[in-house]
Formats: sequence, structure tokens, C-alpha cells
Amino acid sequence: MDLLYPGVCHRCGEGIPGDRSLCEPCDLTLPSLRTPFCRKCGEEFEGRIEGDFECPNCRDLRFSFDFARPALPNHPALLGMIHELKYLRRIHFGVELGRLTARAFAEDPRLAEALEGKWPLIPVPLHRRRLVWRHFNQAEEIARSLGRHTGLPVCRALSRLRGTESQTRLSRAQRLKNLKGAFALSVSGRKFTAGNPPGAILVDDVFTTGATTNECARVLRRAGVQKVVVVTAMRG
Repeated sequence: MDLLYPGVCHRCGEGIPGDRSLCEPCDLTLPSLRTPFCRKCGEEFEGRIEGDFECPNCRDLRFSFDFARPALPNHPALLGMIHELKYLRRIHFGVELGRLTARAFAEDPRLAEALEGKWPLIPVPLHRRRLVWRHFNQAEEIARSLGRHTGLPVCRALSRLRGTESQTRLSRAQRLKNLKGAFALSVSGRKFTAGNPPGAILVDDVFTTGATTNECARVLRRAGVQKVVVVTAMRG
């Protein structure tokens, strides 16, 4: 297959084998999340801060998830891949983004509990209309690749009951209102939560205000999941 359709690096255009979308030199130019960062939302901060801390944005907020861990900070190359995955339907980028997202598990000891406990990866769902238009759920594509790199199962535990207004230009308060009641357990989710499982990992492409993942986590927690953490490819 490589002879007929040789792969090329998304950044430099050099030929690469297999299902990769980045060559090794370009992969190394993408920085992982660096300390210090907010232990709640993963926002990086400049300067020297000793120990764990919560940023001013998170300090007075109550989330239904324990913490969100983006694998990488906001980076133009990564954002470009996410946009091309979502809006140009370059579904093969999901494989590379899942591989990059696995960095979070390798670099953050807080996720060891999830690895040891084999917590499921739960992709943030799309509404049916969006899914029909896009043909795939980008969060699910990332989760599937992430599962191959971490050995964790993927569970489509949530469904989206209604379409919502684009979140891009909304404030956090508007986003929370926009998303209220938008998610529910799927059939798989009801089976998963029946025994009050110890944990679950929500997976999405980008973490921004946390409004979407918080609403998803709220549904899971109310159903009996004891701990929910969020892992994304990038911090928005």
C-alpha cells in the first residue's frame, strides 16, 4: 500500500512509511505540556511556581471531572491537524493525534491509576446531524488510536440528545447554558455504569473552557462513576 499511496509528513512533506502523518524530526518539534501548568485545566504558565496549583480561572469553579490533562499545549501545527481532521475530513490524522495524546499517559503520574484500573476511554459524542455531515466523530477516532497505544478499551458511553449552537464565540456561562441537558447515557453507558465503576476517561480533541467535558462528566458521575478525568490532544 505504501508503494501505491506513499505517506507524507503533514509538516515538511517528506515521505514516511505506515500510518504516520508526522516524520520523526517534525514530531520532535511538537512540545509536550510543560510545567508549571494548572492541575485542573492544564493551562501553562510562565515563570516558576512550586508544587501543584490551580489557575485563577479554575480556582472558584466546580467541575464534575477531577482534572483535565491536554497532551500538548496550543501549537499551530497541531491545531492545523485538528482542523483538517474535523473540517476537511482527513480521518487518518486521528491516528496521529491519538498517538500524540498518549504522551499525557506517559508524562503525567496522575493517570497511572487509570492505566492500572483499565478505565475506559469515552469519546465526547457528536449529535446525529453533525455525525451525518462529518461522517465520523473526531473524538472517537482519537480515542480509538489512543486505546491502541495505552491498551485501554474504548466505550461509547454517551450520546448527544440535541444539537447545540457553536461554542466558539460563547462565554463560559453561555456555553454551560447551551449544553445543559445535551448529553445522556447510551445503552453501552448504562451497562458500564451499572456497577458504580471506579473511573472513566473522557477524550476530546481540544480542551478550552471545559464546558462540554464538564457536562459529559456530570452525566457519568450522576450515573455512579466514582472519578472522571479528561484527556485531550491539545489545550485550546
